[in-house]
Amino acid sequence: MQVSQEVQPIVERTRALVREVVLPLDDEHDGDIEAAGGEPVRARLQAAAKEAGVFAPHAPVDCGGLGLGMVDRAPVFEEAGYSLFGPVALNINAPDEGNIHMLDHIASAAQREKYLEPLARGDVRSAFAMTEPAPGAGADPSMLATRATRVDGGWVVNGLKRFITGADGAGFFITMARTSGEPGGPGGATMFLMPAATEGLTVTRHVGMVDTSMLGGHCEVLYEDAFVPDEDVLGGVDEGFKYAQVRLGPARMTHVMRWTGAVRRAHEVAVSYVAGREAFGSRLADQGMIQQLIADNEIDLAATRALLMEACRVLDDGGRGNKETSIAKTFAAEALHRVADRAQQMCGGLGVSTELPVAKIAREVRPFRIYDGPSEVHRWSIAKRAVRAITAEQDA
Repeated sequence: MQVSQEVQPIVERTRALVREVVLPLDDEHDGDIEAAGGEPVRARLQAAAKEAGVFAPHAPVDCGGLGLGMVDRAPVFEEAGYSLFGPVALNINAPDEGNIHMLDHIASAAQREKYLEPLARGDVRSAFAMTEPAPGAGADPSMLATRATRVDGGWVVNGLKRFITGADGAGFFITMARTSGEPGGPGGATMFLMPAATEGLTVTRHVGMVDTSMLGGHCEVLYEDAFVPDEDVLGGVDEGFKYAQVRLGPARMTHVMRWTGAVRRAHEVAVSYVAGREAFGSRLADQGMIQQLIADNEIDLAATRALLMEACRVLDDGGRGNKETSIAKTFAAEALHRVADRAQQMCGGLGVSTELPVAKIAREVRPFRIYDGPSEVHRWSIAKRAVRAITAEQDA
């Protein structure tokens, strides 16, 4: 991956911070952020990132960030992702990173001061609450069932959300609720900014998940007549799905950046292992079947970065990048899973143990094939665009 001269020092400082400060803690606790200490650990790691000059590389400069575009974020985020705790240290972890990006583009001046600036500084965490239990919103957001009803001075929200990342301990929620229409219909969604202390907003439980590196877990959140004043409507009423697109494309790509870093580590650990392990009369690294695994990993990593950078350039140029981000996300989620799986295979028994970091990385990366849209949904969308394009060309 080519890195500009301006960004290279940030990449190098990030690499040093992650290797020297973050990785030891990550490995000691097998990638479990809560076991490592939760919020106090976040504060300590973020203080170290600020001291190193690499904190909030994506956040706007007026909020204390470095203001990097998508292309320039990629190598920095990859280096941060080399440790499962690295994104927390740099304040580029999901969902905060995507929420910072969206608030920067949509929030009013008052909302920037109240919500964006504290989030960008790392004073608070946040959550993005859209997904619901069936038959509500999931891979099909149009099934949104949580309802916001107009009242004097604002809105009252009722509904149940599930799989809300970072909800436990979040300072505020960006909540998607239906303000018109019915589930399954187009439009009708609005985003609301809601402090965690809002009466009627309750984090009811953690949903048990295979991944453990995301602070605040993946939770159920209940809304019971939770009031939101008009000034905390984010964007326009009934335009929530449109505004969500500002977040979704870039967030897919920053996921790719972070997980590429993590999986690159699994690959490097595996290559180091087979280069030093002898069996059946030679080093494992000299045996054809192992060489194929190594080569396939290199190919998948290179192709992931190439598709990522193509999508990032489109986003930096002001495009929506729906096609490019769907392609890059789908390929990367599956390719990075393959890389982690091959790394486990190369390491044998150690690859499925806690003696090496490979197993925890494979564990953490698996949900990426579901987060931000399952691969099947992205393929459906990609195919529909291809058919529309050919049909339009034929009709022209």
